[in-house]
Amino acid sequence: QVQLVESGGGLVQAGGSLRLSCTASGSILSINAMGWYRQAPGKQRELVATITSFRNTHYVDSVKGRFTISRDNAENTVYLQMNSLNVEDTAVYYCAALGVLVATVPQRTLDAWGQGTLVTVSS
Repeated sequence: QVQLVESGGGLVQAGGSLRLSCTASGSILSINAMGWYRQAPGKQRELVATITSFRNTHYVDSVKGRFTISRDNAENTVYLQMNSLNVEDTAVYYCAALGVLVATVPQRTLDAWGQGTLVTVSS
């Protein structure tokens, strides 16, 4: 019922920048929060950043000042601008749509996840 499509991953040198995009589609009435998570090899998935429909943002400490999350509510799209990338940022990045109100009968809310996009930062 809800699909997330991510784009923008790739290979970049340390110090470089990338911009990730994610668009949600389906029978969506509203989305409470959207965010990005990442999973590095051999590590657990961790929260990177989230943004609510009111554009309140939250970042993990390791990316504060370097990453910026933004959102287009009308397009159900979330972006992650990543600057000053370092090798520790290498991971698969997953988009998440949290608290999605879907147009079902009865209405219900769910969480949806993208398939992941690989970000590789070389030294």
